[in-house]
Amino acid sequence: MAIRFGNAPCSWGTIEGWGHGIGYSQMLDELKHTGYDGTELGDWGYMPTEPDRLRRELSSRGLTMLGAYEGVYLLEPTEHATGQERVLRTARLLKSVADVGDGWQPFVVLADEHSRDRLRFENAGRVRPELSLTAQQWKVFAAGADRIAHAVHNETGLRTVFHHHCAGYVETPWEIEALLEHTDERVLGLLFDTGHYLYGTGTNEPEQVLEGIERFKSRLWYVHYKDCHPLVAAEARSKGWNYKEAVGNGVFCELGKGQIDFGAVTRKLEALGYDGWITVEQDVLPGMGEPRKSAEHNRRYLQQVTGR
Repeated sequence: MAIRFGNAPCSWGTIEGWGHGIGYSQMLDELKHTGYDGTELGDWGYMPTEPDRLRRELSSRGLTMLGAYEGVYLLEPTEHATGQERVLRTARLLKSVADVGDGWQPFVVLADEHSRDRLRFENAGRVRPELSLTAQQWKVFAAGADRIAHAVHNETGLRTVFHHHCAGYVETPWEIEALLEHTDERVLGLLFDTGHYLYGTGTNEPEQVLEGIERFKSRLWYVHYKDCHPLVAAEARSKGWNYKEAVGNGVFCELGKGQIDFGAVTRKLEALGYDGWITVEQDVLPGMGEPRKSAEHNRRYLQQVTGR
């Protein structure tokens, strides 16, 4: 299979507990009409949660389900069991539509519950080592991630990827490395998100994205394409914006309008043998921007720089 591109509800303002943008039916229509053939699920309840109904929505548009994001507060061991049940609920729904489209087996996208910890929320994009977890905390955190990934695989056969995410405890390159060192490579891979990775380095050095892909290539199972605007990122750091303020001011801009060379990133992935789906995500808050026009722009840009 060759690399192909999907998109996700967060590009239309339905973003990880911060509210819903336009309705899912219009979102899926616009996603398809702007040139994408795959989608992620979005927040639980945004799209239909009845398998037959979700199947009809995908099949009628010729869409493949790529995955679903679930945030769990892994630092707290008492939340591992409830988090696991919530993730399994999502995994079962994904499995029920896994045969729709091109046969791609959707990923469970596990992440730390971002923005819950005040210091991490306020310091996203400029995290210092002293804000990271202790050795003991890493053991607890990783045990929760492993537990959930094993449960997903045992019940559904699906694989889990961990989404490093700004305003969570796995944001910086050294935190990604620590997570991977502590978790089971057989059941937990890495979702590499270009925009979160660059903003999480605390720099405006786009070459770090290519370096990160090389550094973590052995665990890289799935990819999100997201750009990062250098001027907004610099202003966010200088003015001390929290994560939501940075997103609301457009730190994750349209592809090609930031600082990441997605042609070079695609060539790097192809050289490593990556041939799966890549999901475009332009994180926006509900009501921000013009999502359909942005989706069109992003798809045209990718055609220009990748030939796909």
